[in-house]
Amino acid sequence: MSGRLTRRLGRGLVRGLPLLWLVLFFLVPFVVTLKISFSSPATAQPPYLPVIDWQGGLEGWSEFLQALDFQNYHMIAGDALYRDAALSSLGYAALATAILALIGTPTAYAMARASARWQPILVALVIVPFWTSFLIRIYAWIAVLKPEGLLNGALLKLGLIAGPLPLLDSSVGVLIGLTYAYLPFMVLPLYAVMSRLDPALLEAAADLGAGRARAFATVTLPLALPGLAAGALLCFIPMVGEFIIPDLLGGSDTLMLGRVLWSEFFSNRDWPLASAVAVLLLILIVVPVVLFREAELRREEAAEGRGR
Repeated sequence: MSGRLTRRLGRGLVRGLPLLWLVLFFLVPFVVTLKISFSSPATAQPPYLPVIDWQGGLEGWSEFLQALDFQNYHMIAGDALYRDAALSSLGYAALATAILALIGTPTAYAMARASARWQPILVALVIVPFWTSFLIRIYAWIAVLKPEGLLNGALLKLGLIAGPLPLLDSSVGVLIGLTYAYLPFMVLPLYAVMSRLDPALLEAAADLGAGRARAFATVTLPLALPGLAAGALLCFIPMVGEFIIPDLLGGSDTLMLGRVLWSEFFSNRDWPLASAVAVLLLILIVVPVVLFREAELRREEAAEGRGR
């Protein structure tokens, strides 16, 4: 009995601890943010109304609920600024994710095809940037991208351009920063999948007359799609709400939800509206995750159907 009880307690802890973590550090903060998004700004501490009166009983709760409104969401729906910021964030994230896939896929493939001696070294080189502060690394790109910076200086000396390119404070600078910052998150999942692929599959494709490019396109790439999808989500989700990169490399004209959120919280001190923007950002992030999960379930069901 004691052994069975111990196993049950162990299973309960394995299942309960992640659930408790999600409740404490995701659900509770989200409920608080959602509540503030239905409030109104106020010159007070905290800077929003209504505030729950815990000693007011049912009457206090009734007054609290009656004071909540949808004004912040009406403002977001009617103001083109927030629509444009949402579309711009999705556009930047989608384009940067596509660039990351184009760069990360051959990089991960080369790492997976390298000798066993070199693979740990290559993985370490991908991880090395994480040893330095993210903020410092993005600041370093200012020195690289500015008109008199390293990149423009090298291009001018090589005679490839007649004058400095406007890379800093532009959408190009934002895309460069996003690609640089999130490349490891694309490469590592792809490498994890590609390194486990059976080399005999490529040998069989070669025996059937397929060249390297065709074997990669018809054998390696389809089998690596789970890693590609995981890497795309790992990159796309945080990039939608990115603040530091567009603020430092994009200039004042770059419009993204992360910057709008920061402005509402710290410049305008409008916590309710900022919370509503945060809820909108969460919805934009949850949708691709749900779509990815549905696609994975359909793929698994199709694989099981073929196996039968």
